[in-house]
This record gives sequence, structure tokens and C-alpha cells, in this order.
Amino acid sequence: MRPREHGYGVLLVLIVVSLIFQLATNESDVTHVVTILLVGGTFLAALWTSQARAGRLWVASGVVVALTLGAAVTFAASGSVNDAGARIVSLLMVALAPIAIVHGLIRHFRDEGRVTVQTMFGVLCIYLLLGSLFAFAYGILDEIGSAPFFAQIQAGTTSDYLYFSFSTLTTTGYGDLTAGTDLGRSFAITEQLLGQIYLVTVVAVIVGNLSRGARRRT
Repeated sequence: MRPREHGYGVLLVLIVVSLIFQLATNESDVTHVVTILLVGGTFLAALWTSQARAGRLWVASGVVVALTLGAAVTFAASGSVNDAGARIVSLLMVALAPIAIVHGLIRHFRDEGRVTVQTMFGVLCIYLLLGSLFAFAYGILDEIGSAPFFAQIQAGTTSDYLYFSFSTLTTTGYGDLTAGTDLGRSFAITEQLLGQIYLVTVVAVIVGNLSRGARRRT
């Protein structure tokens, strides 16, 4: 089937599945390997859905397979996977996926000449990937920093970073987990600003134009 027949709705489901897995599973070397596989698959799905060139898709597929196998081999040989290294690999793939989606959405808009439901799904994919990106960044800061990232606990888990990231992105701010370092607070403020600006500009414009397009068709 052509990528456009699947659309960004399927990609959105894949991202949600990846987030649920990371939230529901306990921190372990195996889950790090599976997470790399999931975010790598999401990156490839973003390229495929966005109709990237075949050459780029093959190269990206090779990179994802190599990184996943590298993590698996490391785990099999030494019995452990470097947490910081695994999160850096995941962060890079999560960071590249929105770029592919943006290119695909621009092409989709040119082809359709209007905002569609698939456009809305695409921008929601970027929003979720943004929260996931910062979650990996918080985990890396916790691993490489001299002080714990969170003020309340000594060592966070993937679930903690995701919980804090999406609480920050949506400016919910429950307060049970807060950044305990100046660098961590800087990242949190950046995520808050990006999340709000994205919602009140990109998402608002897309939803507004989607409703206008629906009225024109009727």
C-alpha cells in the first residue's frame, strides 16, 4: 500500500505504543534494547509515511538495525547496556523523526492544497515526539550529571522522565517531581515554552483551518 493510504494516524498509534511500553515496563537492559528498536521503528515509519526517498529509507533502516544489534550484542557480551548510551541513541532517532514528518506534511499540503485530518495527526505526532525527546534528554542529564536530576529522588527511571516531561510540556506541573539542577531547570523551562507555543500556534492554526475546510465541503 502507498504511504498516503496509511497516513499519520498509524504513525501516531506507533508513537503511543512506544510511550506506553516505556511507561509500563521496569527499567532494565532488555527494555533499553526494545526501546531503541521501538523508537527506531517509529523513525523509519515517519520516513516511510512522509514518502522519503528510497535511498534515505534504506540508509536509515541500516542505521537502526546496526544500532539495535549493537545494543543487543553489548548486552549479550557484557550483561549490561550503558544507560546513557542507550538514551543518546534513542534521543537521536526521536529528534530526526519530526524533521521527516515536517517534510512529509509540507508535501502533503502541496498535494492536497488544504489542511486535512492527516495533517492534524502529523502535528500531534510531532507534539508527542517532543515530549519523548525531552524525556530522553532528562535521563541523559541524570546519567552524566554530578548531581541527581530530580530534587526529590536520587535516580529516576524512564517512567519518571516521561511523566515529568509530559507534565512539563503540558504545563500541568504536579510538583511531585521537579528539576534539582540549574541545567535541568533550563531544559524544563525550554520545554514549557516550546509546548505552549506549539499548541497556541501550530496546533491552533491546523485545527482552525481543518474546520474551515470541513465547512467549505459542506
